[in-house]
Amino acid sequence: MARPRTLSDSAVFSAILGMIAAEGEKAVAFSSVARVTGLAGASLVQRYGALPAMVEAALAWGWDELEAQVVAVEAEVTAAEKGPQALLKALGERAGNLPMAALLAASLRHAQLRVRAADWRARIEALLAARTHDSERAAMLFALWQGQVLWDGLGERGFRLKDAWKRLG
Repeated sequence: MARPRTLSDSAVFSAILGMIAAEGEKAVAFSSVARVTGLAGASLVQRYGALPAMVEAALAWGWDELEAQVVAVEAEVTAAEKGPQALLKALGERAGNLPMAALLAASLRHAQLRVRAADWRARIEALLAARTHDSERAAMLFALWQGQVLWDGLGERGFRLKDAWKRLG
């Protein structure tokens, strides 16, 4: 079967994030990305240069996607609609196949991406605070949500966010 001549950056980056989520950053190499995407390894080298640059570009694309989802969800979910849980549920649904936990973990090693992660967190916490009228509860809810994302990503259902929110009072 012939290799595809072109593949969008977003398709390549999605494949890379999937690999990071499944096997960690060490699984990402030009040869493994070539195998998953069907592109030639030389094409990937020509397009992205060094391997760290390709990985960092994929992580930056992941943050772009998450930020776009926050904007979309912000427009869809009104502050009065079922409180903060509706916002987090919509964010989780819009994230779809984007591995939030893996993206966050891999971004911790890159200074610029750590800043993007912190900005994303601050934005979501501000949206939650607007719904809860309490920034401390909003921060706790964000942490609970991320814990749930982590455990759900491991295939385990640790707790229901709705129940945790009720316990916070």
